[in-house]
Amino acid sequence: MKWFKIFDMIKCFFQKNSDRCEGCRLEQAAKSLPYGIKENAEALINDVLEPVREEYGKPILVVNGFICPARMKNNCSPHVKGEAADIMAAGLTGSDLGLENLELAKVVMKVGHFDMMVLGDVPSDSIEPRWIKVTWKRNGTNMGMVLKKVAGKAEYESLSKLDMMQLAN
Repeated sequence: MKWFKIFDMIKCFFQKNSDRCEGCRLEQAAKSLPYGIKENAEALINDVLEPVREEYGKPILVVNGFICPARMKNNCSPHVKGEAADIMAAGLTGSDLGLENLELAKVVMKVGHFDMMVLGDVPSDSIEPRWIKVTWKRNGTNMGMVLKKVAGKAEYESLSKLDMMQLAN
């Protein structure tokens, strides 16, 4: 059973009563995505998100997938290529969300299909993420790299050996 649709993966500046993005003029339809982006997003869905959702057994919320270049400050981001999704456990808030997102990250590790996973906005004293970014390259080498973004900091950091052991269990 398919849990995700290509429309879950599109984030643009759609205004009321408009079917075009104010930033990139993309029409609000997957068929209008530039060449390669739809295929990249579909590969991310089929090769990463669907297997993770199946193993996890609970709803997963896609917060961001493809983001139009007009919305991104970094045009090299895998989001503008359709190669990234920011995900989180659905229906939770507060500390419950961080704990459940950690469980979701463990499933991503177990399934093992990703280029990069970022544990996002983690407190400085834990690895319980507020969100998780997963990337997947349809064409190219997928490295299986795991990083974290500590809350309040702009840069990503490598996980310590202790953090990696927690994530592997």
